[in-house]
Amino acid sequence: MDNWTEKREMVRVAKLYYLNGLTQAEIAKKLGVSRPVISKMLQRAKDTGIVEIYIRDETVSMVELEQQLEAALRLDEVIVVPAHGSKNEELIKQQVAKAAAQYLPKWIRNKRRIGISWGTTLYHLVNEYPFERHHKMKVYPLVGGIGRHRIEIHSNQLAYEFSKKLGGSCEFLYAPAIADSMELKRQLVDSPDIRSILDEARRVELAIVGIGNPYESTMTEMGYLKDEDLRQLQEGQAVGDISSRFLDRTGKPIDTDLNHRVIGIELDELRQIPIVVGVVSGSNKLEAVWSSLRGDYFDKLIIDEYLAEALLDKAKEVSNGERG
Repeated sequence: MDNWTEKREMVRVAKLYYLNGLTQAEIAKKLGVSRPVISKMLQRAKDTGIVEIYIRDETVSMVELEQQLEAALRLDEVIVVPAHGSKNEELIKQQVAKAAAQYLPKWIRNKRRIGISWGTTLYHLVNEYPFERHHKMKVYPLVGGIGRHRIEIHSNQLAYEFSKKLGGSCEFLYAPAIADSMELKRQLVDSPDIRSILDEARRVELAIVGIGNPYESTMTEMGYLKDEDLRQLQEGQAVGDISSRFLDRTGKPIDTDLNHRVIGIELDELRQIPIVVGVVSGSNKLEAVWSSLRGDYFDKLIIDEYLAEALLDKAKEVSNGERG
């Protein structure tokens, strides 16, 4: 755990204990660790000067933002990654992925089946992930992963690379994310191998997914989305996508031919997975993230500071509108 992550955890624990009045046992249960771990963190917070009469740390504002978002969005946990004043979107994306790689190990502990989607953020996450030894852990792609472009960010490749980092194994879904026709999709999903992998993917214990803005997406850059597809998305009022399935503002999948040709688990099935972690950066994805939250697809969210502030403003705006 790097210095920033350690300090952030100490600040979070100190706030819960000294300001929110939780007991060490309550904090331990909330964070999924033992009480002695919390005790040691509180002592270290004092030893390093983070806790004196008040909590002193540059990450305290991030912790406050996280707690406000957890309450406003009704999520189990939100991790906000500071942007340190940077406007470099690629750098911020890498920092969000790095933070995800630092928090995921404790979330996947004791799990046997992990699901992963695809995209550039998850590619960086896998690259940053530490090597572990989970021999009984298996990684499953949640959406088709065959394509000629940017192979390194496809779900099959990410499942393979992630399984190597975990010291486990993986399965491959030998199908494209979006089939060229409904007839081809039917043929593929009816094949025993693909049907079997999709059945197993539906039963993963934790899923890691990104969120996309369909009008500024990797799918468009890679040629997956043609002009006709983008027209369909605009007509269907799509604002975002999760695992290549497109959502409207209410968080529901749009009823288009494009969505029906996706090969992967359905969004209703994603909602049934015990823990779903969303990893996303970029304020241009505000509406996409908001719609996915309205659809209740996530339990945990890892986002950058700018997006977090925009989400909180959106939540307050909606709340004030409902009261009015």
